[in-house]
Amino acid sequence: MTLDDSLSIHVPKSDWPRVVIIGGGFAGLKLSRSLVRKKFQVVLIDKHNYHGFQPLLYQVATAGLEPDSIVGPLRQHVEERKNFYFRMLNVKQILPEKKSVATDVGELEYDHLVIATGSKSNFFGNKDIQRHSFPLKKVTEALDLRSQLLQNFEKSVLTKDIRKREALMNVVIVGGGPTGVELAGAIAELRNHVLPQDYPELNLKRMKIYLVEGAGRLLGAMSESSGKNAQAYLEKFDVSIILNKLVQTYDGETVKLNDGTQLYTTTLIWAAGVMGNTVKGLPDEAVERSRYLVNEYGQVKGYEDIFAVGDIACLKTEEHPHGLPMLAPVAIQQGKLLADNLERLREGKSMKPFKYLDKGTMATVGRNKAVVELPGGLRFGGFFAWIVWMFIHLLYIIGFRNKFIIFANWFWNYVTYDRGNRVIIRTYKPKKNRDRKTEKNPPKDGES
Repeated sequence: MTLDDSLSIHVPKSDWPRVVIIGGGFAGLKLSRSLVRKKFQVVLIDKHNYHGFQPLLYQVATAGLEPDSIVGPLRQHVEERKNFYFRMLNVKQILPEKKSVATDVGELEYDHLVIATGSKSNFFGNKDIQRHSFPLKKVTEALDLRSQLLQNFEKSVLTKDIRKREALMNVVIVGGGPTGVELAGAIAELRNHVLPQDYPELNLKRMKIYLVEGAGRLLGAMSESSGKNAQAYLEKFDVSIILNKLVQTYDGETVKLNDGTQLYTTTLIWAAGVMGNTVKGLPDEAVERSRYLVNEYGQVKGYEDIFAVGDIACLKTEEHPHGLPMLAPVAIQQGKLLADNLERLREGKSMKPFKYLDKGTMATVGRNKAVVELPGGLRFGGFFAWIVWMFIHLLYIIGFRNKFIIFANWFWNYVTYDRGNRVIIRTYKPKKNRDRKTEKNPPKDGES
């Protein structure tokens, strides 16, 4: 027997109803923090022991921030802990008939189950792109991308082959949403202000940054004017915008678009879509487009004791017939209301329906430039929008230490044009060998 074989889930018995939450993202964390003040036993399960602030992953990837400034221990984030238990586990399956979840070390029973597993990158079935590209949904993926970018420049000064050198320097970003736009702006700032000092022997004017979007404009979820402003800002940074084109194949060096265009790069960043991170165990009729169908109370279709919140939940409304947007404010609001509704259920009261309060959307496009849209049709861009973007993101960051570190980094970067995190702590190695093994033994679907 190995040590792992002796592990089991130990959670003390309680007279209070047990709420098991799968996932420590925005929704799961907000729910946990709200429930610990109520008469419930809260068990939070996640395969990582930290909460990450995903909207700033691109800054970790582009050496603007260190990962510890946007993450924090899940145990630390929940202050009152007498009825809170965190378990770092991988949930393999939901067993609704047994009112339990199966994990890699055993089963755990629940009175109420909340699925808050968030989302993952959607490659739309293209295995080549999935194998060779860089997604940006996890802290580890941001670190991989940062190492790749820096390693490529170190390799660039070692090669005499101009085409190989340009392929090492070039970057192709697929997806013109907020993540793609913000990445393009951040990498352009690196090329224009930082890298020339680090690599004076390279002609960085030959470095191309491409932003490929399948639709006719950028920021499709925002207004047309915001999309045009974002494009104008990026073009001032000398980012090449390619619209109405789709990436068909990528072999790690050559990007082929559906019109025959070929782009040469060893770094393709995939920001073209996300999908729900479902868990095995619930019937197909409870899932639509990789998200759990829920009613206005967050209950998964067909169940009264299983809820879903955040990106994984598909709540259809008149304004959003395909489900609410997969945004942090939606997740936070759903987590807070569900905590109140679970208490109302315990007290025998009727639950309150969820109503999304749209607080607006925004995207930054580099130094002094951003676009902001607020409720009521208020739209603006430029320096003031950039200030608003920074303030809102600092507001949502959890923990005073993280707020201080991020603000200090931003201030230093603004004053000096310097990115002090340009170090390769761990070398990124292509996953070709691992992919060959994976093809022989593919991972099981639905594990979270």
